Amino acid sequence: MKRLFLSLSVACGLVLGSCQKDLDQAPISNGSVLTFYATATDFSQAMTAVYSALRGYPDRTLYMSEIRSDNFYGASSQGVRDWDGINNFTTTLSINPYIADTWASDYSAIFRANTMLDQLAANGAITGALRPRYEGEAKFIRAMMYLDLVRYFGKVPLIDHALSPQEVAAVPRTDVSKVYDLIISDLQTAITNLPAAYATAEVGRATKGAAQGMLALTYLTRSGPTYGISGPGLGTNDYAAANTLLDQIIASKTYSLQNTYPRVFAFSNENNPEVLFDIQYISNGTLGASYNGTLDTPAYFPYLGLTFAANGVENKQVSADVIGSYATGDARLGFNVLQTFTYLNIVYNSPLLKKYLDVSAKGISYSDWGLNFIVLRYADILSMKAECILHGAGGSPSDALTLINPLRTRAGVPALAALDMPTLLAERRRELLGEGQRWHDLVREGVVLTTMNAWVLKDDTGNKITRPIGANMIIYPIPQIELSAAPGVYDQNPGY
Repeated sequence: MKRLFLSLSVACGLVLGSCQKDLDQAPISNGSVLTFYATATDFSQAMTAVYSALRGYPDRTLYMSEIRSDNFYGASSQGVRDWDGINNFTTTLSINPYIADTWASDYSAIFRANTMLDQLAANGAITGALRPRYEGEAKFIRAMMYLDLVRYFGKVPLIDHALSPQEVAAVPRTDVSKVYDLIISDLQTAITNLPAAYATAEVGRATKGAAQGMLALTYLTRSGPTYGISGPGLGTNDYAAANTLLDQIIASKTYSLQNTYPRVFAFSNENNPEVLFDIQYISNGTLGASYNGTLDTPAYFPYLGLTFAANGVENKQVSADVIGSYATGDARLGFNVLQTFTYLNIVYNSPLLKKYLDVSAKGISYSDWGLNFIVLRYADILSMKAECILHGAGGSPSDALTLINPLRTRAGVPALAALDMPTLLAERRRELLGEGQRWHDLVREGVVLTTMNAWVLKDDTGNKITRPIGANMIIYPIPQIELSAAPGVYDQNPGY
């Protein structure tokens, strides 16, 4: 699919003149949009544009979930950074740019998907097998974005057609249960319409397995406790439904674990059989990724030979708590985390995530890496299946062990003799470090407040999080820019 990003740049530059403007701002009744969707080639380019809207998703995920959790210290010793408030649970986050960008970017992707879906329904230019496939792809991405929004904000405006900015501003926040209804419906359509795999030239598109995995994750998220707030958990006990989907993925034998942990993330091994869905990047100066350095101490860059963006700011450090959870000899720790390094005779003791960095694959700047970002992988599927078992959805704890121990064997550590939910959460933490899962795991299992507040008490770097958190901090505030754009339409989440 990397070639599709190249085709998008050509399409935007030569066909639309201003791809972003046409796809993200014009209502479906606008003549320029209607004129654009005239041929099968136009639909192909527009579908690529829907995927392109995911380009900033990894950065947002890492800031909004990883930095929020007990995996990282986000506070900087050299001044207030935009991510500090996310890590420190400040009550003024409604003006935080990362939170505003998450809202706006997710809805930008939703607008593109909605426009695609509206045109598929109204336009006869695309026929045959591509029509249902494009519908499945667009609905997969729309569902992915709405799940993102529900997990971060709770109630959000539910928009399932392309609207003008004025029309969007009049749509109030919708009850979380209704947002889930659309997510589930979209993913069920995607499961029906999408193929299990693609030809090499189109690898990277959403597949049946990706939709099954995303729907299983949706059911698990919806099943979480309510905490007395508006989402993301509704206590719906959908574990059996999630378990069935995960069984289908496993039984398909489409996916498998890589032999070694580093191979999962190797630049030379992208789109490997462990990956269900990832976001594609090309290092070429315009279509590269910036997330690779999102969670890294910039002082590390010159150590790698990355002379750009070199400075000594020590921020976004991997926490001592997660580092200490790895057993001696666990290959995942050495691959994921660099605990200390020396550059120009200066010793840096700022543990950083190096999972996504490879000096041999760097682009022209810190925001130009070519490594795809994995959204769903088979190790996640296996551990979610174990989660379902522990929630009584079929099988026994010993069955769950057979799913988790292969991950430990691959990492070079002894198999577990028993498995309960705290042990499973700890194993997911080690396996998925830096992949944006930890905060969501804690929330849906009902332990986010006890875990985070216990971590605050033993935080050994000092002055990072200064007070305990309450249930109101589980979801983020509605961005102030959105409240200002629609006065009286949105209510703010409590506590902000």
